[in-house]
Amino acid sequence: MTPTPARRYSVHHLTLAMVFGLGMSLPALAQQDLPFTAADIEAAQYGGGDLPRGRTPLTAKVQILLDRSGTSPGVIDGFKGGMSQSAIKAFERRTGLPMDGIMDPHVWNLLQAFSSGSVTKTYVITDADAEGLVDHIPTDYAEKAQMTAMAHTSVAERLGERFHMDEKFIQFLNPGVDLVPGATIQVMAPNPPMRGQVSRIIIDKANRRVAGYDSNGRMVVDYPATIGSTVTPSPEGTHNVRTVAVNPNYTYNPDVNFRQAGNDKPLVVPPGPNGPVGTVWIGLTKPTYGIHGTPTPSQLFSNQSNGCVRLTNWDAEELARMVRIGGTSVEFLDAGVTISDVTGASGATTPPVAAIALPEGTVEPAVPQPAEPLALPDPATAPITEDTTEPQDPAAADPLSNALDSALPDGFVVPPLEQTTP
Repeated sequence: MTPTPARRYSVHHLTLAMVFGLGMSLPALAQQDLPFTAADIEAAQYGGGDLPRGRTPLTAKVQILLDRSGTSPGVIDGFKGGMSQSAIKAFERRTGLPMDGIMDPHVWNLLQAFSSGSVTKTYVITDADAEGLVDHIPTDYAEKAQMTAMAHTSVAERLGERFHMDEKFIQFLNPGVDLVPGATIQVMAPNPPMRGQVSRIIIDKANRRVAGYDSNGRMVVDYPATIGSTVTPSPEGTHNVRTVAVNPNYTYNPDVNFRQAGNDKPLVVPPGPNGPVGTVWIGLTKPTYGIHGTPTPSQLFSNQSNGCVRLTNWDAEELARMVRIGGTSVEFLDAGVTISDVTGASGATTPPVAAIALPEGTVEPAVPQPAEPLALPDPATAPITEDTTEPQDPAAADPLSNALDSALPDGFVVPPLEQTTP
């Protein structure tokens, strides 16, 4: 296949007291959907221990700081989950901390290098935000081919991609607000895309991460990803970036990779963020394989692909601007081999300093050690595979700056990375 160029959940205080007094746990809905605001996210402070269960202001704040650092948590949704855990683990790798994917005072302290400026902001929905939407995206490829665009299906979906948020989280932060032109809403405040040059991409199947390095071996970006499947695994070995296409069409060819029931002829699916390869295709010298976007960013760790590598659309767009056609290698690690194994990153077994200050009045707890490796959900579905496309020059990139230096103790050295404030 060849792509071409809130409900508010409330419980009476007396009921809560009875529940806690009896030692009973709250229903899942209560744990996940206790309301909070953008102001609560701004005010959230770390008090020790791992991230709380459910959806919380602190987790949302940690997610946006990870996003700003270039260590993507995928969608920002306020939930402690597999992608956020994997991002913390990747951040620990890049900063020389022991890698366990568990929030601790050392991770929090280093993330403060990216806390300049508000982590949320006010946004007024424009007419353009509501234009060009479609009612739904069919699953049948013949029906897809009849559409003019694989466009967004709602204002929430469009704004979710712009602000790196799960669309349901936008509704959660703005209960009772109709997402129509003129409405004022609260959203997360990611930085502009990273600028730099990626000369080496390492794809870690074990941890479902894709990391980009510059020519000096310094990590620039790190993303969560869907990487192949059990039935159709991703390729092996090292390849190169051959093509880059922004907003590509998608050619369904049943004689090349897979056949959808009822469709036995080639079909061209129009471009759009909800297309099979999202908004970007980075084709490899390995025929029919590439790195690309996805119409379902919140499902990266539960979806499967037919061998290609899926990122969120915004992460794929960022990476596409930093690769060089013919000058960026793409290395698929063998099963069980991790990025830290091949880069020598984070061989630490203990934190680099004895103690890091917590907010006044708190006591640093012992950091829990996981009994098992970082948990990732089992794959659930098997969508589509892809092919190569025509070359397109990526945008020019600037060198990265050393954003972490001021947050590290004397004598502790980490690779530099770029920080751009909103």
